[in-house]
Amino acid sequence: MREAAREREFLEFAEARQRQLRRSAYLLCGDWHEAQDLTQTTLMKLYVAWGRVRRDENVDAYARTILTRTFIDQYRRRGRRENPVAELPEYGAGQTPGPAPELRLLMQEALLSLPPRYRAVLVLRYWEDWSVEQTAKALRVSTGTVKSQSARGLGRLRRIIEREPAR
Repeated sequence: MREAAREREFLEFAEARQRQLRRSAYLLCGDWHEAQDLTQTTLMKLYVAWGRVRRDENVDAYARTILTRTFIDQYRRRGRRENPVAELPEYGAGQTPGPAPELRLLMQEALLSLPPRYRAVLVLRYWEDWSVEQTAKALRVSTGTVKSQSARGLGRLRRIIEREPAR
């Protein structure tokens, strides 16, 4: 009976958070299929630790930490691999671009051009709205490193965007 309750609790969490985790994964890797793989790997790792993690008050933070570390580990193992495509994929039902798709694409391209550590710091700090301390803990770096990588990453984004001609 206890195992069934544990399974149900995990499934409820996974169903409620999967979409948000996948969006964060996409910002890290820039590919929806890879983002889905990262999300599934994150949920598998979280399931293994669920008995210990669910007693913690911040399961969301634990899941995002797993996601970010998994992304960085995979990136290190295989290096950067891009798969250019001739056409952008169509948006599925219920998926719509924001009010300025050109700016959104420019920002995605700029974000993907950053090194993985800068990208991870920027996604956690500004997309996930984590504090410097939370980000440092998740990435296993000092708060000073998070601050400097945030500043450098934002600076690089600005330079990339300023170089881009108006679309």
